[in-house]
Amino acid sequence: MYSPALADTPNALAHDRLPQHAPLVAQTRDGLVESVHYGSMIATAPDGRTLLAAGDPLAHFYPRSALKPLQAVAMVRAGLDLPADLLALTAASHSGAARHRDGAERILDLHGLTPAALENSTDLPYGAAEREEWLREGGQPAQLAQNCSGKHASMAATCVINGWPVRGYLDPGHPLQQLIAGTVTDLTGETPERTTTDGCGTPLFALTLRGMARAFGRLASAELPDGAAPADNPEAAVAHAMRQHPAMVAGEGRDVTALMRLAPGLLAKDGFEGVQLVGLPDGRAVAVKISDGGDRARMPVTVRVLEALGVDTAPLARIAAASVLGGGRPLGLLQATDFLPAPEAP
Repeated sequence: MYSPALADTPNALAHDRLPQHAPLVAQTRDGLVESVHYGSMIATAPDGRTLLAAGDPLAHFYPRSALKPLQAVAMVRAGLDLPADLLALTAASHSGAARHRDGAERILDLHGLTPAALENSTDLPYGAAEREEWLREGGQPAQLAQNCSGKHASMAATCVINGWPVRGYLDPGHPLQQLIAGTVTDLTGETPERTTTDGCGTPLFALTLRGMARAFGRLASAELPDGAAPADNPEAAVAHAMRQHPAMVAGEGRDVTALMRLAPGLLAKDGFEGVQLVGLPDGRAVAVKISDGGDRARMPVTVRVLEALGVDTAPLARIAAASVLGGGRPLGLLQATDFLPAPEAP
């Protein structure tokens, strides 16, 4: 029920403050559109120019866990030096499998730390199969099982490396978070419009899809010569680790892991509330935000844009659309709409 009092609160949303999203994905059942996901997207050139766009790609939004590769770059710049699988875990929203939990513990152990150093929130494993196994074995919500534990273990480790206090490493005024904020500004080319707190307790910045795409294009196109140390090019080190270990970035059965396996060379990271970023080796990039936070809509949009950019998306068919079933038989599809402008006539 509408309350006039609510309209006077700071959280009241006037219609003209809402992002102007476009219909990007639709689900059909027997020829009728059953539901629609609105959102915004942008594809950028290596120099940051806009190649394709739909909706409101310059509206500020929270990238959520899509920020993790940028946070990982900041930590490598600050001296974090990990094996590639653990660096991939640093940039991960992992499913909470044993390899992920053990990896976070390895990061801590390498730097003389224990799980007591972690300051992220507790949770059950994010992956459905991993969560069921954890519960069968009597597991309870835990910091190591939470999908950001790799990032937090590396944050604590970076503090040890630099002689910074480990306790309180999530405070926005802590040297680690100041370093990360500066790195995010550098990589995106944007000063965050505002700062809040992510679900795991980490400072979170409001940016635009254009800025995030610029950052992912920069990471994906960075090169790390054979034998070079991560510190020689932190952007390349993070991108290389994520591509080399896609199962550490997400997990088995996860679409981000599948995307990097099916299209080698792509750099992909998702974020809660319908966020998807992809960087291409040539420096182009794609950024997607689904307005209702619908996770199922991310990949159909992403694959459609990659196809428009000339990427061979035939191997991605199984993550580009999903069958809609009725009584166990296909009756429709969840698929991208024709949201991209038609090519100009020659």
